[in-house]
Amino acid sequence: MQVPDIIIAIDGYSSTGKSSFAKIIANEFGFLYLDSGALYRGVTLFAIENGYIDEACTIDVPALTEAMENLDIHFGKGGTYIGERCIEDEIRSLEVAGKVSPIATVAQVRDFVDRKLREFGRMKRVVMDGRDIGTTVFPDAELKLFMTADPMIRAQRRADEMIAKGDQVDVEEVLKNLQERDYIDSHREASPLTQAEDALVLDNSHMTMEDQVEWIKNIIKERFGC
Repeated sequence: MQVPDIIIAIDGYSSTGKSSFAKIIANEFGFLYLDSGALYRGVTLFAIENGYIDEACTIDVPALTEAMENLDIHFGKGGTYIGERCIEDEIRSLEVAGKVSPIATVAQVRDFVDRKLREFGRMKRVVMDGRDIGTTVFPDAELKLFMTADPMIRAQRRADEMIAKGDQVDVEEVLKNLQERDYIDSHREASPLTQAEDALVLDNSHMTMEDQVEWIKNIIKERFGC
């Protein structure tokens, strides 16, 4: 399938499979995949390890902002890196998940991440997922999607991922965490999670990944005639 040089922006709620879907279609279409959520998680891990956020999620914004000036966070082989250190496994922990939404409300953090993402998007042919990609990072993206799914289905998916890694988790605790993140993401002052007016909704509550790939292929055929 010959897909034109476009940016595909994918927004939506956590644990809807945005990243998995984005990776698969990037591979399918020969696009570059960018995981904006990984950058926010990386900044969150950095803040935790350096004492810029405490257990009550109080953030030392001035100190974090200053420290980010020298923060080398980027994508590399195997995932996300700070300097030469691969942090891909560490940023998927429940501790990071519990603090990433407060960190993501900080305007300076969002500006930092947005600058990183725009650098990658200049050449087009990228798939990017997050919470404000189609509304803030790439408002002119040629194809915007908004992914959603039933909250309990999302919680079970997330719990299954964590259990597969050997973590002991409670589905109700994961559901509570997802609901808190949904609220924070949707009500934050800086670039809140919202569906772009021209975004297509993909509710994958009862769809397999194959169903979703077929869905987007049909959309691209209809819209771009390929």
